[in-house]
Amino acid sequence: MSYSDSMMRTVHYVGFRGDEYARAHRIFGGPVMIHRDYDDRVFSEVGDSDVVIFGPKYKYCPYVWDASAVDKRYTH
Repeated sequence: MSYSDSMMRTVHYVGFRGDEYARAHRIFGGPVMIHRDYDDRVFSEVGDSDVVIFGPKYKYCPYVWDASAVDKRYTH
């Protein structure tokens, strides 16, 4: 088995909000990585063997949402 054969394909869902995600997941499966927004982070997280599925609500965002940058007092 080669290195590329042992790599796991991840399905990236971009711009899905509700029931359309459930329907797409039934078709394309997982393992799953969900991207609420279509930003530059999507490009950095998609591997060579991954699949990207765009939902009806995707639109390129010129900024990257990073929840880890939000002060903890606002997230707990």
